[in-house]
Amino acid sequence: MASETVSAVRTLERNISQVVLGKPQVVRYCVVALLSGEHILLEDVPGVGKTLAGKAMSRSVDGSFARIQFTPDLLPSDITGNSIFDNRENRFVFHEGPIFHNIVLADEINRAPPRTQAALLEAMSDRQVSVDGETHGLPQPFLVIATQNPFEYEGTYVLPESQLDRFLLRISVGYPAREHEREILVSHRMGEPVDHLRSVTDVESIRRMQAEVRNVRVETSLVDYLLSIVERTRDSPDLSVGVSTRGALLWYRAVQSYAYAEGRDYVVPDDIKRLAVPVLSHRVLVRGAVQGGQREVVEAIVDRIVAETPTPV
Repeated sequence: MASETVSAVRTLERNISQVVLGKPQVVRYCVVALLSGEHILLEDVPGVGKTLAGKAMSRSVDGSFARIQFTPDLLPSDITGNSIFDNRENRFVFHEGPIFHNIVLADEINRAPPRTQAALLEAMSDRQVSVDGETHGLPQPFLVIATQNPFEYEGTYVLPESQLDRFLLRISVGYPAREHEREILVSHRMGEPVDHLRSVTDVESIRRMQAEVRNVRVETSLVDYLLSIVERTRDSPDLSVGVSTRGALLWYRAVQSYAYAEGRDYVVPDDIKRLAVPVLSHRVLVRGAVQGGQREVVEAIVDRIVAETPTPV
């Protein structure tokens, strides 16, 4: 792989890491989602930097950005836009909503009711929205970075499986280590450091890298290894719902992107193992469990399935 490509990825990660301190894995996952052309869900308790990570990603790319604060009274048209009658032209004119940007931060997505959440489904899967019978394409690249608090928190709704399945990765930010938290306190004395973050790449470069990711080699034995794990989730007595075909395809793209971010043009078994939990755990349901609950249990089951599946030599 060309050295300038590796350098571009490293520069992007370093830029985000200037404000997302001590979280290299979170930064890497955000970049993997961007390179895959897919979406990411940051789930954790309030105040640990989920929104900060999303803003840092958006500011690092010289593209259009919008932040949508999801609230109980948010309407689908507040996201997609709507048609308004223009007296001068004597016709209805479509006015684009905030979804028409390269990077969209859907902040606290599970605070809006399911009907409003559903406004994102078509945009996330087909890169378009349909309003009043007309279809409108979204700018490319298009990435949704959604944040949500654990569903047990007051005033939250559970994301439906159909929407969860459209996120490439679900990850936790977690509390920072003490030394990084000290640095955060000091760096925020004069304001938000993310507001001064500069862009280090543009949308044309992102489109080029996304195209290059699709050329990363995945040997047949590794494809079979990935599918063996997917099939085991479907046959597991602990799970009532296994990984979908869409989930398998997105996992395939994710491991290509991870290898690319590592500076390789080929995938190794560890790429598949490393991404199993963040890619698969939100696509399966524990048998008899309440929807959206027992995240730790789900992740442990996925880890066990991966460990029990023979690794190709």
